[in-house]
Amino acid sequence: MVDVRDPTTVYTADEMMTVTAARHLRNGQVCFVGIGLPSDAANLARLSHAPKVILIYESGTIDTRPEILPLSIGDGELADRADLVVSVPEVFAYWLQAGRVDVGFLTAAQIDRFGNLNSTVIGSYKEPKVRLPGAGGAPEIAASAGEVIVMLRQSQRTFVPAVDFVTSVGFGRAGEGRVDYPGAGPTVVITDLGVLKPHADTHELILAAIHPGVELDKIRETIGWDVKVDDDLVTTDPPTSDELGTLRDLKARTAQAHSR
Repeated sequence: MVDVRDPTTVYTADEMMTVTAARHLRNGQVCFVGIGLPSDAANLARLSHAPKVILIYESGTIDTRPEILPLSIGDGELADRADLVVSVPEVFAYWLQAGRVDVGFLTAAQIDRFGNLNSTVIGSYKEPKVRLPGAGGAPEIAASAGEVIVMLRQSQRTFVPAVDFVTSVGFGRAGEGRVDYPGAGPTVVITDLGVLKPHADTHELILAAIHPGVELDKIRETIGWDVKVDDDLVTTDPPTSDELGTLRDLKARTAQAHSR
């Protein structure tokens, strides 16, 4: 737990990451949401500073406003609270691939220095050490969303020099860029320790912000390459009491509903 400016208030690393990610969403944006931390962040934004953000889930729920966090993309809560529900092909063809999604929220098992994501295998594809859940809609989101926000807890297992398998393209194996991909790719990577952004020229992820109370040495220890630091490195603003209250209320409602 980390102390905020109010000494009576503490927050966790996951709460810091969720609040930071939520702050990147704005009213009126169309956001393609993944389950887990991305869903937490997107719904926090909707319930706080961006009530008019339009949330879309892969199952076809459009402009959904869940009262509790969904367990999966097929959770009935999403359909019950949506303006409309369409087929999965329509979500991808009409909304995503047609350029109607402003932001995609993604997570993965691995990310490399050029923002490529892996959710397929750890180790070789033919003889993997671990077989992961797979791509789902992530490759299409990474390719076609206007921009991608990545949320990922930081460790040398997850932040690797080169991913074992490119499930979702960031800026290519050598940072060559995004030829033929309409979306801008990962514009920000938000972790439990800080924030990374791609360099404008090299596309390599560099440290742009560090969360309160985190030491730079800790950042370096938990990234599998020699990460560069932005000349204008800043400290992330800690969560406000309103942000924490809204997030914790959402989590409490979710826990109560799922315990029945």
